[in-house]
Amino acid sequence: MCGIVGAVAQRDITPILVEGLKRLEYRGYDSCGVAVYKDGNLVRTRSTRRVAELDAQIQADDVHGFTGIAHTRWATHGAPETFNAHPHFSGQDKGEPRIALVHNGIIENYEELREELQKQGFVFESQTDTEVIAHLINHLYNGDLFDAVQQAVTRLEGAYAIAVFCRDEPHRVVGARQGSPLVIGLGNNENFLASDALALAGSTDQIIYLEDGDIADLQLSNVWIVDRNLQAVERKVHTVNAYTAAADLGPYRHYMQKEIFEQPRAVADTLQDIEVISPELFGEGAGAVFREIDNILILACGTSYYAGMTARYWIESIAKIPVNVEVASEYRYRDSVPNPKTLVVTISQSGETADTLAALKHARSLGMHNTLTICNVQSSAMVRECKLSYITRAGVEIGVASTKAFTTQLVGLFLLTLALAKVKGQLSEAREVAYIKELRHLPVAVTATLALEPQVMDWADKFVPKENALFLGRGMHYPIALEGALKLKEISYIHAEAYPAGELKHGPLALVTDAMPVVVIAPKDELLEKLKSNMQEVRARGGELYVFADADTQIKGSEGIHVIRMPEHYGKLSPILHTVTLQLLSYHTAVQRGTDVDKPRNLAKSVTVE
Repeated sequence: MCGIVGAVAQRDITPILVEGLKRLEYRGYDSCGVAVYKDGNLVRTRSTRRVAELDAQIQADDVHGFTGIAHTRWATHGAPETFNAHPHFSGQDKGEPRIALVHNGIIENYEELREELQKQGFVFESQTDTEVIAHLINHLYNGDLFDAVQQAVTRLEGAYAIAVFCRDEPHRVVGARQGSPLVIGLGNNENFLASDALALAGSTDQIIYLEDGDIADLQLSNVWIVDRNLQAVERKVHTVNAYTAAADLGPYRHYMQKEIFEQPRAVADTLQDIEVISPELFGEGAGAVFREIDNILILACGTSYYAGMTARYWIESIAKIPVNVEVASEYRYRDSVPNPKTLVVTISQSGETADTLAALKHARSLGMHNTLTICNVQSSAMVRECKLSYITRAGVEIGVASTKAFTTQLVGLFLLTLALAKVKGQLSEAREVAYIKELRHLPVAVTATLALEPQVMDWADKFVPKENALFLGRGMHYPIALEGALKLKEISYIHAEAYPAGELKHGPLALVTDAMPVVVIAPKDELLEKLKSNMQEVRARGGELYVFADADTQIKGSEGIHVIRMPEHYGKLSPILHTVTLQLLSYHTAVQRGTDVDKPRNLAKSVTVE
């Protein structure tokens, strides 16, 4: 969840560290800090403010050096206070700091290690599990930092990515990962470490993605990597050059706004080169796997979970295969009935979501080895762990509230639906051609939907003073209602819930007053007339309706009923278009309420802790 940057160079690397933190701040922003080697000592600056304020503090404190590490934190162990902020120091014989360390993840056995180290005389200054790692490395240090880290990680239980350097070896930074992402950036007589290649844009485009269990030794002109067995390994060097533009806001006010308007391009890129539906879109051997399976298990968290719920409607309707959708964080901790003929599908923007990765590994341990991921990052752990994959091409998504990642996930899942249907003999040639035509038109349809923004902004004015909202959908639009409610609560802090519209009379109707706006997704489908009845239930209780209606639904605006007409009805792909309008509503409501849209409180982008 946290952001890590490190560097060893022959120039002042503080500006690089700070710029990297700014680009990673979306991963966590409870606190931040920088530590460098300067004049024979370790010095640091930490803050519970944002990175921009930290930068000013660095200048005031004159924190500059050739070797250093930096961190932006999402708090897990310990409150968001300065004394809990990274980097953490560990001193020698209670003297000057010798070890500086930053960490992403959770150490599950930290209490045991803390007690052990306290007996050795180490004094803890924070409430974090991270400080345990710093003291442990210091305790094990015998003149070789790389060796000390190798020993230390054998004692750690849980997930971590760490970057550490030592006062006694000022031209060396050591990194290690287990369950949390970490990359190396290769430069000219300088090398870098980061949670994400995005942090290193402008410094290098030569990136190595470390694998679980890897430990890396970065020096000025060399990088050494050993695997979990301490055997020297070489990892592939990737040229990554698409990040700088992603970090540029351009004419947009927020990354979320930018990413909403990037959706036509993202959808088009995700559909690139698709002329026919084929199981091989999902990898070599996918056809054989699809023929073998007789049910599907979808594992995901948050927004990705709602994408999976939508896919269930598609797959069961078109491909006629039973689907179960599970919250990943719950699945591995309950007794379930495994079926070796299950296709396990994971959905993750980052491909590093800890709960989803753990659920995937649990499913495999139960004998379900047919695995597939819908993921936005080719180099991620999720892609490596799954037999099959479909890479969405949303590009870098920086806003914490997912937008283009969600819509491209839906596109990937619809393609999966069609591929499964084709293999199972449920997709005629005529229907295949029609669906491909609809998919190709989708970017145009999304663009037309974005043109509704001025009307949505008028609605947002009315939502600003509200403290509660209700979202209603039916059928495959129920998960979209859930997604709309999630977006509103994430970034505007308005309490929002979603229900299948037919459930109103089974409880939620008790909440409906003129103070609670009710957002209704009203496509022209087989459930439309039932939905209209549900709307009347709301009006009869004085509720105010905000209806996103397809053009031909015959729903007219009147007192207490506000209607925005969608540009067209889009059949099975309608959920994607309705998602866009709900994104706009949440965004403009949050902007007008004055919240930090891209960095909502208590949240972060990539959830790499369980």
